[in-house]
Amino acid sequence: MRAITMDSDLAIVEMPVPPPGPAEVQLRVVAAGVNRADLVQAAGRYPLPSDANRILGLEAAGHVSEVGDGVDPSILGRPANALLDGGGYAEFVTVPVTQIRLLPDDADLTLAAARAEALCTSWFNLVQLAGLKRGETMLVHGGSGGVGHIAIQVAHALGATVLTTCGSPEKVRWCEELGADRAIDYHGDVVAAVSEATEGRGVDVILDLLGAGGLESNLEMLAYGGRIAVIGLQQGARGELDMGKLMDKRAMIMSSRLRRLSGREKAVVVSGARAFAMDVTPHVHATVPLEEARRAHKLMDEPATVGKIVLTL
Repeated sequence: MRAITMDSDLAIVEMPVPPPGPAEVQLRVVAAGVNRADLVQAAGRYPLPSDANRILGLEAAGHVSEVGDGVDPSILGRPANALLDGGGYAEFVTVPVTQIRLLPDDADLTLAAARAEALCTSWFNLVQLAGLKRGETMLVHGGSGGVGHIAIQVAHALGATVLTTCGSPEKVRWCEELGADRAIDYHGDVVAAVSEATEGRGVDVILDLLGAGGLESNLEMLAYGGRIAVIGLQQGARGELDMGKLMDKRAMIMSSRLRRLSGREKAVVVSGARAFAMDVTPHVHATVPLEEARRAHKLMDEPATVGKIVLTL
């Protein structure tokens, strides 16, 4: 089969078709979502588990082409999308049956391929870790990005007030049309804007992809009892934190790498996120053939890009 590995410099290589193991299914891939982790992994900077699949791709959609022992054979041929441990940039991928979602026969598999990773990341961090509840206020950094635009929709479905940051007036308008109650251009004073929007109270939950560079401002923007869920390190991995202010606010900082979860933990995440699948609609900025994965990765960093990039086979 054709595939792209972390060692292939985003070029197509030939690989054996992976057979499904017990409690697994094999998908014939139609489309695969592109995520920031794929770019970091391709650059050799992603800390992989020791048994990680070296084929890129953390989400895909296609048709069930084979089932392993213990899996109901009646799902053969059914369309499905999947949260993967790797392997999406290929014609076939195997995945635990607990990490797929069966889809209607007429499902748009391009949209489905753009949903799993961002939806599961949003649900796991906002709901399971940070405990975002109806009536609370959430701030997501990078609301026009692949995870951010899904997190806006998940938080809205939960009944939260949603604030977000983004990088241009056009993206401000786009995020507010998407459902954000307030979008803030991060080239301005974000802390002041959040204070104004919350009447000085601050936000209950921050979904953060900045990492070390956002620590000080994130803590400043938190309400009493607030929680920061760190999902990215775009502004560094090491920073300083005022522990006294953290304690004064009775605040918490938590973090996660979805890929590091055990199979049992991922099954819980996929099951929980599934309840929100109908509440979120991924925005696919562009579809790119698998052979042009290098162009797809470059599009991720284009200023005009909003939502997701999807590879097609």
